[in-house]
Amino acid sequence: MIKKVLFVCLGNICRSPSAESVFRQKASAAGWDLVFDSAGTSGNHSGEKSDHRSILHAAKRGYEMTHLARQIKAEDFSTYDLIFVMDDSNFRNVMAVCPAEYQSKIKLLTDYCDDQRYTSVPDPYYGSERDFELVLDIIENAWKGFHAKNLPKADS
Repeated sequence: MIKKVLFVCLGNICRSPSAESVFRQKASAAGWDLVFDSAGTSGNHSGEKSDHRSILHAAKRGYEMTHLARQIKAEDFSTYDLIFVMDDSNFRNVMAVCPAEYQSKIKLLTDYCDDQRYTSVPDPYYGSERDFELVLDIIENAWKGFHAKNLPKADS
């Protein structure tokens, strides 16, 4: 059973904290008691707030982003039940440092999307306002798939 989920992108200031916020709020609204966190494969932004554009676009949809960036650490692999990465580069970087016994926990977030146009969550950092909105669209779509796959099973 999934109890703890980690989201990972490059710098942990746009995509992964957005996913953490969306999933946390939606899980809470669904009555689920899950732990969510996020991290980056790079520590370049450690201790910083999320990108102001991510915070702004999340707030427009009712999500609060309070996370401070951090780099993924060795104990995350044993602590979290599921580790969602945002793109193939993040996947390769995380797999490179993940012990073999935990590699099955690492998944692309878009694996849970029913909209198959997206095979990754694109990095909006150098993009437009629309790119930040697209990130939230993809994350919300992934939530739907995650929610559906993890609904409690009815007793037979």
